[in-house]
Amino acid sequence: MKPSLFASFFLCLFLLAATGLVLRDGLRHYAANPRDPQGPEVSFIVERGEGFRTVAERMETQGLIENALFFRILARIQKNDTRIHSGEYTMSSALSPQDLLRMMVEGRVKRYRLTLPEGLRITEIARRVAETGLVAKEAFVHAAMDAEFTRSLGIPADNLEGYLFPDTYFFTRKDTAHTMIRTMVQHFHQVMDAEKNQRAQDMGLSIHQVVTLASLIEKETGHPDERPLIASVFHNRLARGMRLETDPTVIYGIQNFDGRITRTHLRTWTPYNTYRIHGLPPGPIASPGKASLEAALWPASSSFLFFVSRNDGTHHFSTELSEHNRAVQQYQRSNRAVGK
Repeated sequence: MKPSLFASFFLCLFLLAATGLVLRDGLRHYAANPRDPQGPEVSFIVERGEGFRTVAERMETQGLIENALFFRILARIQKNDTRIHSGEYTMSSALSPQDLLRMMVEGRVKRYRLTLPEGLRITEIARRVAETGLVAKEAFVHAAMDAEFTRSLGIPADNLEGYLFPDTYFFTRKDTAHTMIRTMVQHFHQVMDAEKNQRAQDMGLSIHQVVTLASLIEKETGHPDERPLIASVFHNRLARGMRLETDPTVIYGIQNFDGRITRTHLRTWTPYNTYRIHGLPPGPIASPGKASLEAALWPASSSFLFFVSRNDGTHHFSTELSEHNRAVQQYQRSNRAVGK
């Protein structure tokens, strides 16, 4: 090789190496530095099946990154351009391109908090779900009332009233009414464990009866410590063949209840009016929590047959009707005096 050609060859190698170093350093600088350290948080959705090139270009358009081509090269070098997860992300140009890429590769999608307290019925749970913006109320109710779907989840009922376990959940934009419900019912099965199932069997109760009874306890309880005592009243009345006569069941059976229960309501027959029917209503009237399930299975030992609210969250318990009537007069003078 002639000296001039030899020198030209090595000059080309040197220029290529220098260019590679510049590109490498430039890419390293690009990957580590955010576009705008003061950038606000925005919602960014990666659609299912969306190509990485399209994602990168949209990120540049929305101002999250400076250069879509560099972002694609960064991802390709790391073999991450085919590993990102679809979903909704909370992103910001204050994050470096490397951090943004890592967020999508790890699937750190936005999670919506949903808190369900004890004692809610399906329609009330559906309203709270709708408030997250993830699923419409009507869609949630429809899924929860689907008999075939209910039985596919191992629930011996025609709908999921009482089985959507109260707790705090975190869902994502990809979750549907069915996936949300499945999560809640799985939680119910975890709480209603083998010990509780065996206890129900020993008491001669089906799981559906236990959940139904627990829902009544949940709706009547104002003070947590009273759950076992309230449970004992219901068990004692059932054992004697007495009607349960509990207002929450009457309310559940009223269409478009306006908040005021009347004597007409108490006299009107519905499958849930425990002033008219004997035994338990046909199903739960709300979702009971763990404490109410346990109270239904392990009630306090008592001879109480009646209770009346003291209007402070607690109840007065009585064994005899005459004592109960005196308590009603004492605590409910200004209210409707109906024995439980």
